[in-house]
Amino acid sequence: MLKPDYPIETVRLTLRPFAATDLDDLYAYHRDPEVARYLYWEPRDRGQSREALDARIGQYLLEKQGNSLILAVVWRETGRVAGEVNLEWLSEEHRQGEVGFVLNPEYQGRGVATEAGEAMLRLGFEGLGLHRIIARCDARNHASAAVMRRLGMRQEAHFVHNEIFKGEWGEELVFAMLADEWERRRGSAATPS
Repeated sequence: MLKPDYPIETVRLTLRPFAATDLDDLYAYHRDPEVARYLYWEPRDRGQSREALDARIGQYLLEKQGNSLILAVVWRETGRVAGEVNLEWLSEEHRQGEVGFVLNPEYQGRGVATEAGEAMLRLGFEGLGLHRIIARCDARNHASAAVMRRLGMRQEAHFVHNEIFKGEWGEELVFAMLADEWERRRGSAATPS
């Protein structure tokens, strides 16, 4: 089981469970067609965003396989929710997980997804003791793929026409990192030059 000590602080971000007061910030990016473009949902109206928020509010710990941890990513400089990150516990037996992120376009290009993604990898490897963590994105989503590479994840697959996605055949990239790769990456980051 994993119940992090909240809030989780990074250099510029605060990661915390979602709260009912986050509706305006969540709606700001859930309604955006460019945000929904590569996701499994369409742009959401305010009511749908409220339902999505209600579902996220209870997802702040991992008790068993199949659970997801979904956290608000708060840009401390403004105190606003810049997006969300998630960690899903895919398999207890095989110690597998998956990370993901969704950002408000106003905060893209600032390293927010990379900073928040690194915190989620740390939770998965160091907090939950996972052996392998994956991340997936639409093959056309070059920005997300670039974040995964910056996190040190390896591209393991490029699935071509693997599913019908929003009315057309989709392509998916799968990235992964192993616990020993995480340790090496963390070790090299701590080594002075």
